[in-house]
Amino acid sequence: MNIEAVKQYLLALQDDICRQLSEEDGGTEFREESWTREEGGGGRSRVIENGNVIEKGGVNFSHVHGKTLPASATANRPELAGRSFQAMGVSLVIHPHNPYVPTSHANVRFFIAEKEGEEPVWWFGGGFDLTPYYGFEEDVRYWHQTAKQACDPFGNDLYEKYKNWCDDYFYIKHRQEPRGVGGLFFDDLNDGDFENSFAFMRSVGDHYIKAYRPIIAKRKNTDFDEQERKFQCYRRGRYVEFNLVQDRGTIFGLQTGGRTESILMSLPPVVHWDYNWQPKDGSPESKLYTDFLIKKDWL
Repeated sequence: MNIEAVKQYLLALQDDICRQLSEEDGGTEFREESWTREEGGGGRSRVIENGNVIEKGGVNFSHVHGKTLPASATANRPELAGRSFQAMGVSLVIHPHNPYVPTSHANVRFFIAEKEGEEPVWWFGGGFDLTPYYGFEEDVRYWHQTAKQACDPFGNDLYEKYKNWCDDYFYIKHRQEPRGVGGLFFDDLNDGDFENSFAFMRSVGDHYIKAYRPIIAKRKNTDFDEQERKFQCYRRGRYVEFNLVQDRGTIFGLQTGGRTESILMSLPPVVHWDYNWQPKDGSPESKLYTDFLIKKDWL
């Protein structure tokens, strides 16, 4: 097991994604802040704001460690309570200006929990998902085709398995609706072969920007008006609700005493909550609900 190799991959992934997003934006660069955690570890946060394309985005690396796993990490695995841990990962969210460019999220991570006299327990997790405001079937199909390409070298059934897991995970329970059109989600990946599991995590990490950048390039110059902007801001409210109420990564970060500014960088800068708003039947806004916020085989 080579933990240092995982860390170096994650740092390089952060570099590559930031470089490509900056190139696609063409207006501004990410700014970086390094931070340390009192209980152990730290990270580097990179944020881009008010670019030509990206209104707000963050691509964060963290590597934290501690004497005891927090409750969010042991909720599904109570046998790990009381173990020391290391957790490292890259997590990102991109909120574009243009309502025709979807929001995207990606995360890849590695955990190891240790206890003296026992074998360490380790696992990988991650994935990426897409949240459009005005959907295009060709974009969603391309996104899922790229997700499938990330999985195929590791097993014919993995795309379907992790696509379904993503649909189930990014479901806003209190709204009874999906957050977006999904992608991939996996967790607790430990098949007994560290190298194979690490290779799968790398494949998912590397395919995120391959899936997202062409969509940005295709839609970033689409004309939009104030009504479309307002709908984008209304739908962003769903993103905030999910991240604060349900997301395990947000809860883990806050429970472990991570840097709050880095954890909450995923939140969009402008959001609307309109009381009991409903789209008009047959409107472009209603198509998001009828044609895209549904569990579907996009391939």
